Amino acid sequence: MTTGEMIFAYADRRDFDDADRGLIAALDPAIVRNDGGEVVWDNDAYTSFLTGDAAETVHPSLWRQSTLVAKQGLFEVTEGIYQVRGLDLSNISFVEGETGVIVIDPLISVETAAAALALYRANRGERPVTGVIYTHSHVDHFGGVKGVVTEEDVASGRVPIIAPEGFLEHAISENVYAGTAMARRAGYMYGAALPRGPQGQVGAGLGQTTSTGLVSLIKPTVDITETGQALTVDGVRIVFQLAPGTEAPAEMHFLFPDRRALCMAENATHTLHNLLTLRGAVVRDPHAWARYLTEAIELFAGQVDVVFASHHWPTWGADNVVEFLSLQRDLYAYLHDQTVRMINKGLTGIEIAELMQAQMPPELQKAWHTHGYYGSVSHNVKAIYQRYMGWYDGNPARLWQHPPQEAASRYVDFMGGADVVVEKARASADSGDLRWAAQVLDHVVFAEPDHKPARTLLADVLEQLGFGVENGTWRNVYLSGAYELRQGNFGTPTETNAPDVLAELPPEMFFDALAVQVDGPKAWDLDLAVGWRFPDHGKSFRTTLRNGVFSYVQDGQGDVGLTATVPRSALPYLALGDLAKAKANGLALDGDTAVLQQLMGVLDPGDPNFNIIEP
Repeated sequence: MTTGEMIFAYADRRDFDDADRGLIAALDPAIVRNDGGEVVWDNDAYTSFLTGDAAETVHPSLWRQSTLVAKQGLFEVTEGIYQVRGLDLSNISFVEGETGVIVIDPLISVETAAAALALYRANRGERPVTGVIYTHSHVDHFGGVKGVVTEEDVASGRVPIIAPEGFLEHAISENVYAGTAMARRAGYMYGAALPRGPQGQVGAGLGQTTSTGLVSLIKPTVDITETGQALTVDGVRIVFQLAPGTEAPAEMHFLFPDRRALCMAENATHTLHNLLTLRGAVVRDPHAWARYLTEAIELFAGQVDVVFASHHWPTWGADNVVEFLSLQRDLYAYLHDQTVRMINKGLTGIEIAELMQAQMPPELQKAWHTHGYYGSVSHNVKAIYQRYMGWYDGNPARLWQHPPQEAASRYVDFMGGADVVVEKARASADSGDLRWAAQVLDHVVFAEPDHKPARTLLADVLEQLGFGVENGTWRNVYLSGAYELRQGNFGTPTETNAPDVLAELPPEMFFDALAVQVDGPKAWDLDLAVGWRFPDHGKSFRTTLRNGVFSYVQDGQGDVGLTATVPRSALPYLALGDLAKAKANGLALDGDTAVLQQLMGVLDPGDPNFNIIEP
């Protein structure tokens, strides 16, 4: 985009008009606390400084995006459909029915969801919740469910919970298998420990940040299993489109035909989304993503006057809806197709990423909603390469490289020692080559973690990189790295491995979660067999631990040293390795209890405080 085009683009206020449209009331103050009085959400921390022109320490485009995303309150989308925005990373939506209100995506935390529902009710009346819809399997779309409905209301059948097929498996697995690592890295991605302000965290592009309240889960009672499936909930007609393997493994869009409103979940928002999040995840499929957006246009375009999503603000007008969805579709399709084309020319992911940033179509560059505030062209292209080709780029010199700390020591030695490298890096930083300065200083810090000049300079370089990027998550990871170099490891500010999530573990996933914690070498000499009964699931298993491998067979035959009966109430505590609490909640053991103690003794849980910026 030329300078003239950029000036014109900044003068375009349509997004600001749309983000303000339909405002009914705001939460004042926009601060949410838990029962102990601790702040779990503070939107005022952003609106206090996100005014006027961009600060010199924030990319003007990211400043613009954060100003829009920080707008907070209850908004009317169309008659009978409302959203509360700015009370968490995501939006919560309310669809009024004949007797009550249907809730779409109840945020991350019980506290923020309850505050949003209270704001809605204060302005629209004390309508009971008559249904809940989870658009997909990420925690910011279900974690606050117990802030809007009780398990008793769901169990009684009064309130259906509707979700795409496969929701529960993916909602649990993402937070259990590699959840510790993802949560720690998410602290960097969302800048959770950073101070709010022009020198620190200004937003994450998709939303400002994550709330830190209680995560809950109530399992769905109605599965959407095919596109075109229709339901009537509290008198409201809904037509669904499944979109698996897009932004989430289990995701869906849906039309409210009588309101001419289309919910696109998280597949069409006002940013280029992630194909691989910086916190880590399975690489998403941009080809399928584009295909489902095409299908949504074909299925629904003629029936829609407004499209809304679980992040950002709606788009109104039939023509605008089609243009918006079409450009979003073209964005993911172009990244996919051009990356694969260049893969077949022999280019590596890093090489393609550098080229692609300068080769995006003009129409995609001109649209604000295709900018990389959350995902980026650079890391999305590398994700596509990873999806098709894996980590190895084909060059045998890169097949068996030393791990970072070993390589760092050798690099620093070759370059003349830590002091020499730091001085050369300082010259690179002074000349504006921040990327190279960061790359070589990373070697010094990994070779000599206590080298203070290297740590100080790397922190300064990362800070400058953060100040200059348009992408909210890139800014956060740069500034979080700088923070930890200066202040020390801040751990994992937001935990998503909540008891409610663990309580919904099916036995098979519970066993899988144990298997990935076994310390193999420590367990080599053990030969254990345990019987398991799960009365609430109606299942029995026989597990073995041999050669450091934990295996399970349903209704397995053979001798066991111990049989454990695990009611649902005990499962979360057993999954966390707390035998005392598991027993207090109904765990019963029949046989040699030392067998279970031996098994638990070789488990090596993840470390939520592992180092990232240093070895």
